[in-house]
Amino acid sequence: MLFWGSWANTLKMGGKWRFELYYYDFSAGVLLCAMIAAVTLGSMGDDLSVYDNLLITGKLKLLYAGLAGAIFNLANMLLVAAISIAGLSVAFPVGIGLALVVGVVWSYALNPQANPAFLFGGVALVLAAIVVSARAYALHEGSRKPAARRSTLKGIILSVVCGLLMGSFYPLVELSKQGENGLGPYTVACLLAAGVFLSTFFYNVYFLNLPVTGEPIGMFEYFSGTRTQHLLGLAGGVIWCAGAVANFAAASAPKAVQLGPAASYAIGQGATLISTLWGLLVWKEFRNAKPNVRLLLWAMVLLFAAGLALVSIAPLFA
Repeated sequence: MLFWGSWANTLKMGGKWRFELYYYDFSAGVLLCAMIAAVTLGSMGDDLSVYDNLLITGKLKLLYAGLAGAIFNLANMLLVAAISIAGLSVAFPVGIGLALVVGVVWSYALNPQANPAFLFGGVALVLAAIVVSARAYALHEGSRKPAARRSTLKGIILSVVCGLLMGSFYPLVELSKQGENGLGPYTVACLLAAGVFLSTFFYNVYFLNLPVTGEPIGMFEYFSGTRTQHLLGLAGGVIWCAGAVANFAAASAPKAVQLGPAASYAIGQGATLISTLWGLLVWKEFRNAKPNVRLLLWAMVLLFAAGLALVSIAPLFA
């Protein structure tokens, strides 16, 4: 939750560096972190190593994991685009909050663990937080010029599409792990990272030529970036992937102590709370906001925290 809620700070720290160019480094960082985890943590203990796991698993499992990476990547690129337009305080609550709802429902249908009343009660509070967040943003942007309002509406639309896609990748991860020849958490991370890295070059053909904001640019503009901007992109990918590896490992724990995929995913997507606090307290994205807007923002934080708390205790009352 901490890592998934913090990686986007590296995008903000890059200044005017275009998100399309940032993303090449981000995807490389994801792949680098997954490979390091595979040859270290993934090769320790009594379980199958990543290499052995790849030898015995079925092709369909490999497809699920790679497809999960490609779907996540498109969703995350839309999220990064939304952040560049609307900021962390809006893109994450709308996009990732919606992804939490979709992912929890689908993951619970595949593997029903945890108390459904607590689980879906928490999801309902998260939905309420999304509505409150959108209302706060609408009030804050109401006094701006029409062109600026159209831009922020685009940011919200991108966040919604991102959420619908983002909620679909985790159930595919769960499908890749099921059965006797299912993938282990570090193997899933490697294949998902490969899907992220390879699909970036495909998706960026569109984003570079038909950008969501700004003028079209060429791929070779990547080489105009500073060393700091490239390192920030790599760091963002490593931070996100470290969170993913931790999440997959938690969701693959022995049944006696396992939270279940729905709760594991929901707690991880509590990253929304972390990223919103970054946006409000560090990046000051709602500076000069009216008191009623600030009140709605903190109500959103409380609703999200309460929803996350219910989801977190749901496995204790299974």
